[in-house]
Amino acid sequence: MADPSSYRPRPGEIPDSPGVYRFRDEHRRVIYVGKAKSLRQRLANYFQDLANLHPRTRTMVTTAASVEWTVVSTEVEALQLEYSWIKEFDPRFNVKYRDDKSYPYLAVTMNEEFPRVQVMRGHKKKGVRYFGPYGHAWAIRDTVDLLLRVFPVRTCSAGVFKNAARTGRPCLLGYIGKCSAPCVERISPEDHRELAEEFCDFMAGRTGTYLRRLERQMADAAEEMEYERAARLRDDIGALKKAMEKSAVVLADATDADLIAVAEDELEAAVQIFHVRGGRVRGQRGWVTDKVEEITTGALVEHALQQLYGEETGDAVPKEVLVPALPDPVEPVQQWLTERRGSGVSLRIPQRGDKKALMATVERNAQQALVLHKTKRASDLTTRSRALEEIAEALDLDSAPLRIECYDISHLQGDDVVASMVVFEDGLARKSEYRRFQIKGFAGQDDVRSMHEVITRRFRRYLAEKERTGEWADGQDADTAGPGVGDVASDGREPADGPVVPEDGEALVDGPALKDDDGRPKRFAYPPQLVVVDGGQPQVAAAQRALDELGIDDIAVCGLAKRLEEVWLPGDDDPVVLPRTSEGLYLLQRVRDEAHRFAITYQRVKRAKRFRSSPLDDVPGLGETRKQALIKHFGSVKKLRAATIDQICEVPGIGRKTAETVAVALARATPAAPAVNTATGEIMDDEDGAPETTTDAPGEPVTAGTPDERRGQER
Repeated sequence: MADPSSYRPRPGEIPDSPGVYRFRDEHRRVIYVGKAKSLRQRLANYFQDLANLHPRTRTMVTTAASVEWTVVSTEVEALQLEYSWIKEFDPRFNVKYRDDKSYPYLAVTMNEEFPRVQVMRGHKKKGVRYFGPYGHAWAIRDTVDLLLRVFPVRTCSAGVFKNAARTGRPCLLGYIGKCSAPCVERISPEDHRELAEEFCDFMAGRTGTYLRRLERQMADAAEEMEYERAARLRDDIGALKKAMEKSAVVLADATDADLIAVAEDELEAAVQIFHVRGGRVRGQRGWVTDKVEEITTGALVEHALQQLYGEETGDAVPKEVLVPALPDPVEPVQQWLTERRGSGVSLRIPQRGDKKALMATVERNAQQALVLHKTKRASDLTTRSRALEEIAEALDLDSAPLRIECYDISHLQGDDVVASMVVFEDGLARKSEYRRFQIKGFAGQDDVRSMHEVITRRFRRYLAEKERTGEWADGQDADTAGPGVGDVASDGREPADGPVVPEDGEALVDGPALKDDDGRPKRFAYPPQLVVVDGGQPQVAAAQRALDELGIDDIAVCGLAKRLEEVWLPGDDDPVVLPRTSEGLYLLQRVRDEAHRFAITYQRVKRAKRFRSSPLDDVPGLGETRKQALIKHFGSVKKLRAATIDQICEVPGIGRKTAETVAVALARATPAAPAVNTATGEIMDDEDGAPETTTDAPGEPVTAGTPDERRGQER
């Protein structure tokens, strides 16, 4: 715990002007970002008697080790810079609203030649029109299904669209009149885009124009005795009205507004937002946050506005924003919203009438969301806290291990040996900080040696970061931090370890807890309180030996053996046996199982990549397009190997120099031995010279054998 007086700026050093300030901890991570009209007055409040500070503020200033600030010209610039830094640094003591789920939007891809209507989640993309968010995806699909009668816009995927264009036959929706079938040129790109724009206008609330137009067309058709056409128009009008009934009118005069309500207690706050467009509720979303700083309702509203409109421009920011309390001061926030919209935005508290009544409804939703969140989280928080306390007690740790790292080794009969590192913070997985390693120090199968290499490489990087930032403890040997063979490169990436292609939806990017000097993400810079290895005494001893060789003595190590779920500690001949009903054991099992899953998934990816390799991969300067052209021209690598240089030169795009390089590379490559059918003795000639594989999951070739046999070979 740091003493705030140790890093308090000298008197007169802080300017009396608007700006943004950052508190950093001893690891140089940004832990709090704030803005102020006067930096001198605001920062002085943090360096008073600790007894006078709010408990959360006191925790923040004692966790911090330094403070710095940036002067700006206006309060609006301070608001913008504060939002940018909170998004970039993800400070642990700032209020950060989190969606309780990923809300679905109705999206129209106006950035494509033939715009497509679909359900989208996640980050918004440029050139796409969004409507919502909606509470459920089925609500979007029901609405779209009704509107396709009137606006038959494309809804199919790119693959279906291309296949229909290739075959000249539209999909089922094209036959039943719910798609204008641009794939087979029933409608021109210009007309289809106009149809998509009309769809967007209707979803934006401009419904009266289309209803009146259809009613007029229906009357004209009836007058001309075209009764079938009139009946179709009647059904179209009914479909539009039914779609409109799904969102009743709540505000008169086709108002566009967002209503924000806050429900809070001493520890947490819930925010609910209703999006009203054309007088109708078009979407709803909710956020929940821990109040990690002393904060007013107006400040909560200000943070919600930053979260809501920080990435939005134009019509995505409505003309009117109704809130339960105004930020103090309100002028910079209102000016910021006006700049993002490009025209005036009214930010106010509703006082009477329909808007006041609707705000009461939003507030009730916020209260219910807070109650539901607390009900769900209570048992979860209690369970995780008890699990961490049980682990600390069983392993005789000074405090609960808030950050746990677990390592596992995976291979297939000694081939493609890899390792995984998974991270749990506060008992929850932090997938953004998972890492994967290739074992490069030796060849073959040796789990103990592999574990020693991985732990050494991971913590050598940690020591290198400490040396670079000057965080060495007294008497610590800096020489142990020097990078060795197969370790981290000078740019911070480890050749074999950096994030690779994500799988299972995990974005393998740096998490906010690992920061560089300027607070930006940095790999391996934050140490755990506990290292867990998948294995027994030998693996634990290897991990502890690696830490001892690096001079690290403040990180606990344990291992979890699979057979009896025993916990092994370094130097102990007997394991620690946790009760089968122990929450601590359950947490260790979850950590271990996640490390095993992550390692074996990576090992399978590497194995599949190796099986898909070709001798042409080693030809310098030969890209994927020309490799495919060569295989297409000759039919197989075997026939290409038998071709002359002049014959190779006949392939479009292949010059004589490239042909010579290909011929030399193929001559040096040793063809794979032919496969043999063990039942008949027949030699199975593989034209491509690649081993035959089977597939038990999309994109995952595996060796032959039953699933049980393959699982027994994998580690």
